[in-house]
Amino acid sequence: MEIKGEDYAVWYEAETATILCKGSLRLSSMEDYAPIIQLLSDVTDQEPAVMTLDLRGLEFLNSSGINVLSKFVIRVRQKGSIQIAVRGSQETPWQVKSLKNLQRLMPSLVLQFD
Repeated sequence: MEIKGEDYAVWYEAETATILCKGSLRLSSMEDYAPIIQLLSDVTDQEPAVMTLDLRGLEFLNSSGINVLSKFVIRVRQKGSIQIAVRGSQETPWQVKSLKNLQRLMPSLVLQFD
């Protein structure tokens, strides 16, 4: 599963149960985020025991994108059977602040900064 735009790519590596995001996600509406939401939903429906969301390559994420990630984490929490780790980069200022908020939504979420 892979979704590519002009400035971004989002894909899922099933072997490692890792969702990777790269580039700059500046989509203008939730409708524009629909393919990404579908990918996140499909992965969640597979209910891997452990899942990783790797955002280290994501340089920018607008408020709509943060909303998408928040809803994704809430959905994972509601499943109750999935452990999720989120990998971010200390070098990317928005990640340090915003990713900690995901941990508030799901206290068992493992947050790792490189």
